[in-house]
Amino acid sequence: MRHSLSPHPTRRSVLTRGAALTAGAIFAPTILPSRVLGQGGHVAPNSKVRMGCIGVGGMGMGNLHALKADPRVQMVAVCDVEAAHRENARSVCGLSASDACIDFRDVLAREDVDAVMIATPDHWHAVIASAAARAGKDIYCEKPLSLTYEEGSAVRDLINRYARVFQLGTWRRSRPACRFACELVRSGYIGELQRVMVGVPEGFNVLNGPYADNPQPPPQGLDYDMWLGPAPWAPYSPGRVHFNFRWIMDYSAGYITDWGAHYMDIAHWGIGADGDGPTRIRGQAHFPTTGIYDAPDRFRIEYTYPPGISGAQAIMFSTTDKTQWGMRFEGTKGWIKAENYTIECEPESLKNIILREGDVSLYRSSDHHKNFIDCVYSRQRTAADIDIAHGSTAACHLGAIAVQLGQDLNWNPRTVRFENNEAANRMLSRANRGGWRV
Repeated sequence: MRHSLSPHPTRRSVLTRGAALTAGAIFAPTILPSRVLGQGGHVAPNSKVRMGCIGVGGMGMGNLHALKADPRVQMVAVCDVEAAHRENARSVCGLSASDACIDFRDVLAREDVDAVMIATPDHWHAVIASAAARAGKDIYCEKPLSLTYEEGSAVRDLINRYARVFQLGTWRRSRPACRFACELVRSGYIGELQRVMVGVPEGFNVLNGPYADNPQPPPQGLDYDMWLGPAPWAPYSPGRVHFNFRWIMDYSAGYITDWGAHYMDIAHWGIGADGDGPTRIRGQAHFPTTGIYDAPDRFRIEYTYPPGISGAQAIMFSTTDKTQWGMRFEGTKGWIKAENYTIECEPESLKNIILREGDVSLYRSSDHHKNFIDCVYSRQRTAADIDIAHGSTAACHLGAIAVQLGQDLNWNPRTVRFENNEAANRMLSRANRGGWRV
């Protein structure tokens, strides 16, 4: 059923459930604890985690397949504003037509949904995640967590308030190579850490482009008004939607928040800055002046962390040199670079170190999706929980503000405001269209 754009992000039943939670009611998960699992490692049918998938395009389908492969998961609903995506996901999951919808609120209103996967464009992440938290659902959400700093802060508080299990899709937290590199850095094997260089791609990876700013009627099968949602209204153009949204500032901030959310996450892990923000940000960037894309396509952002953090500086920079993509931790006795499954280092002997008692041992996860399901059962924190998610995403937002203003900024993590810069403080949030809220 097609729905009009409502100023409220949840349906009546969702709001009723959220009100009960707000009033102090205790939410009891509908899944059964691990003690009821079947014999021989098989999961009893009545204890499966029942998932609804919201946003089932490219990354969404990747997440769907990964979660569906877990025998503890049962897919019960799919949602997408694009008919072709929706029907493909429905077919893969073997669902009926009534289990596929356009409006995410229909998924959240279902009593048989325990958890949701969110893989929409960035400008929807915090709105849907906050509605899911109010509805009592656990959440696997694609990065970045939010479109703005204040959105991220608000959804973090909601998820903690409602005690929801949350995993951000920054899956390098579940890559053993990235974890091992961070353990070596945190344990002092490269000496005193001086800085971490965070290299991300330069330019735009435009899918099926190039595109002109060519306004035209939306194609049949796409609910474009719902696709825009909280973002400012703009006429439909083929280069605006789906994968390429990330090069338009109304929906994202280019590679600063796209790959930056992944890489700053590991930079923070390695320097011990989870939960702590930088105190000084400076940056420069180039912004296109023609065409449909207006996010920065070249940039360099320098972050300075307070004295209590082991790494004094993190530098995120764009480059066309793929060998520089990743996180390179530089110390007084050597360096180590991690990216996905690989480690490079100097001296080479760092790769052969066996951690000893007393060395730093970090959170163990080798499968990001499985880790999420594990934690849905155990109610423990995930590898990339909501506090970690907000910290790594927030650093990207602060950097994006610095390059837009072209100014050195002083950030106060206690007041969560820029000092003596009201122009920068105004950029910590944006007005949403249509009454959508976090």
